[in-house]
Amino acid sequence: MRLLTGDLRPESGTARILGSHVLLDQTVSLLDPTLTIRDNFRALNPEADENSGRAALARFMFRADAALQIVGSLSGGEMLRAGLAVTIGGSKPPELLILDEPTNHLDIFAIEAVEAGLRAYDGALLVISHDRKFLTNIGVQREIALGAS
Repeated sequence: MRLLTGDLRPESGTARILGSHVLLDQTVSLLDPTLTIRDNFRALNPEADENSGRAALARFMFRADAALQIVGSLSGGEMLRAGLAVTIGGSKPPELLILDEPTNHLDIFAIEAVEAGLRAYDGALLVISHDRKFLTNIGVQREIALGAS
């Protein structure tokens, strides 16, 4: 994953992603923890007006004042939903969404909300997960299993 996103250099050869992509790591580090969910949305989607931003956030269950929560105060499930909302809720979602263990530390209700958001996403997914039920529920059809050496 880090090779593909350019965070790690390969020992030889090249690895790259052609097209737009977003990585949602386990800490959803693309979000600024000092800003509100709405302000994070606006920062990543500067073309969006207030109404379209609020509508996008509402699809991920951040309605009204919930969109004004400071990201640093969110639970793990809320943080992942906020990350999905700001990345795939905009008018130009990335062509590839990379998720690193997205169900870690989430309760069943948060997992269901994330699954619903991902099923509505019209792009490619690269998901690192041990949660087979989650992978099935979001429609993953191909798998690459890597073992420890």
